[in-house]
Amino acid sequence: MDRLLDDVRRGLDRVEPDDLAAEVEAGALVVDIRAADTRGPEGELPGALVVDRIVLEWRLDPTCEARLPEADDPDRRVILVCNDGYASSLAAETLRRIGLSRATDLVGGYRAWRLTQG
Repeated sequence: MDRLLDDVRRGLDRVEPDDLAAEVEAGALVVDIRAADTRGPEGELPGALVVDRIVLEWRLDPTCEARLPEADDPDRRVILVCNDGYASSLAAETLRRIGLSRATDLVGGYRAWRLTQG
């Protein structure tokens, strides 16, 4: 698994937790893919669009009829957030394969971001 993550991450322009606010200000869409049972106890990520990982591809694919309104621009920067930054890296690679060329993820995930908030 480490080799797969290394390969995937080489192609991503990953976002550091301290840079997330600036990315949002520049127009990035932040998508929280954490499970509901994790989000509840750990907290919400302010301003993030919540999309369960299991439906991520068709909810963000700009060519899909089931896409969310926020997913209408294939050139928009999309930053995925999971618990610790592992699942989000793999998911970002999948989004890139379906045409979201600027998809990436947050280094260290929600837990790393939360540490910068306090």
